Formats: sequence, structure tokens, C-alpha cells
Amino acid sequence: MKKLVLGTIAAAMLATSGLAAEYTMKVSHVVSASTPKGKAADFFEKRVEELTGGKIDVQVFPNSQLYGDGEEMKALVMNNVQLIMPSLSKFTSIAPQMQLFDLPFIFRDKAHLYNVMDGEVGKTLKSFVDEKKQMMAMDYWDAGFKHFSSSKQPVVTPEDAKGLKFRIQSSKVLEAQFKAVGGNPQVLPFSEVYSALQQGVVDGTENPLSNFYTKKFHEVQSNLTLSNHGYLGYLVVMNSKFWDKLPKDLQANVAQAMKEATELERKESAVEDAKIMEELTKYSKETGKLQIVELTPEQKEQWKKAMSVVYPQFYDVIGEDLIKKAIDTK
Repeated sequence: MKKLVLGTIAAAMLATSGLAAEYTMKVSHVVSASTPKGKAADFFEKRVEELTGGKIDVQVFPNSQLYGDGEEMKALVMNNVQLIMPSLSKFTSIAPQMQLFDLPFIFRDKAHLYNVMDGEVGKTLKSFVDEKKQMMAMDYWDAGFKHFSSSKQPVVTPEDAKGLKFRIQSSKVLEAQFKAVGGNPQVLPFSEVYSALQQGVVDGTENPLSNFYTKKFHEVQSNLTLSNHGYLGYLVVMNSKFWDKLPKDLQANVAQAMKEATELERKESAVEDAKIMEELTKYSKETGKLQIVELTPEQKEQWKKAMSVVYPQFYDVIGEDLIKKAIDTK
């Protein structure tokens, strides 16, 4: 009886291990497992293995354990990993139309954003990535809307941005948006932003709340403007050769797991934003070192009017029709 029980346990362990799997999918990302992206990646692992009955062994590697931020795209193309979720800005060199997500004030709110991502515009943008043949765009994950911050005066009106040096990601759109209001955009690696703010190399930033708080920018910035002017997100992509190897039933399982993981990631992102806002408000009240301002609808309209003049500059790159479809999405 004891041998029978032990044999059953061993068989169960073998069935759920990579040894019993027909396919191995390595998932690499650069953030902590405790972040919304990290939680969704772990959930995806669990659901794929459940839905496929262990036929696909998913292995998640967080915190750049396998590849860093600048290496993971190449690793995916070489099929050294099968799934990654880089920021949308990483795709603009291979699909310039992805710069649509950098356009200021193009999304009215989260509901509008998700309808754009999950609708015709989002599918079209994913198709530009798919055309590269080495990767297949799966879904969009959320990092949140961006906000202005500054170590100088509060950035409440477009005039307040004049002369300020703002750190930006490498993006022609972001460069143009700050120049439109008289700001001085400076491209810097994200790892250097804290010290650059601390030393006065740059005066301000634009970041989602998660980046602003977890990287402790509130320690070196005295003003935070809740502007929701821009967006930062991720595109989940799979190696296309790996996907094509999967039988149709397993492809369906993976797609279902991804759909559920996306829903979880977006919910977790909203929960995280709410928690961070509580912490920042508490920090502001207790220390008096951070002033938090939320733009009124009228102030937001001023910014939108000042910055949206950059749209026509990118009609040829992104596509005028695509921009207008995004704006008109209900």
C-alpha cells in the first residue's frame, strides 16, 4: 500500500514537472514579481499549465535574471526566451506607428485607452509588430498614465514648463511635446534619473505613479502634478516560431491564459496606483516636502490645446487615419 501511495505521488509530481511537458516556455521580465507585471506573469504561468494539463512548462524569470532591459528583445528573436513584455517605446524602432501611445492627451481616460488597445486601432498596431515575422504581439499590459513632476515651480499651466529641463525616454513625440510648451527635453537612461534630479542635471520628469514612487523620485522632486497627459504601457510578445510549433488546441489555451492574465494585470495596476497615491499623500502631509496638484478639467484642456499641436508632425509616421481612429474610439 505504501509503495502504491509513493508511486502515485511520484507520478503526480512527474506530470506537473518540466520533464513531462511537451513544450517549455521561458518568460523573461525586468521587474519584481510583486509588481502588477510580475503578478500577471506568475498567473499566466499557472493558468497555461492548468489549461494545457502540463503539456507546456512555463518558467518565469523576473528581475532581469535572464536578460536585462536592453537584451530581452534580441533574446526573444533568437528564441532564447519565448515571451517578454517590454515597454511600448521599445517597439517604435521596428514599428514607428507605436509612437501613437506617446501622443499627449490622446486618451481621455482608462476606459478609452483600453477600448483603443482592445479594438481596431490596437489590432492594427499589433499587426505592424507581427510583420517582422520573428515575434507575435499577444496583448497590452498597463503601467499607467504619466504625470509631471518638478524640483522648481509647480507645473500647473503650460507656461510653468517654460525653460525647465525634463527627462524623457528616447522618443521624437515626447521631445516635440515638451518643446511645444517651451520645455527642454533631455533623453536619459531610466537608471540615471534619480541622480540627475538630485544633482539638478534635469528639473523634472514625466512618469506613472509606480515609477515615481518606487524609484523615490518624491525625495528629489518638490512638485507632482496629476496630469494624466501621457501613457506608459507594455506589449506582450511571443517568439513566432515557438507559437507556430504549438498545436491549435494549445494555442487556444495560451491565448485564454493571456486574456485572463491581461485582465489581472490591469486590475493590479489600478490597485497599485491607489495604494501609491495614499502613500504619496501621507508623505506630503507629514513632511511638507512634496506638493501634489490635480489638474482641473479647464487646466487639462489648456495643456491639451498646447501639446496636441504636435499631432500633425507625426501623421506621416504614425498615420493620420490611425490617430483619428484612436481619438474617435468610444
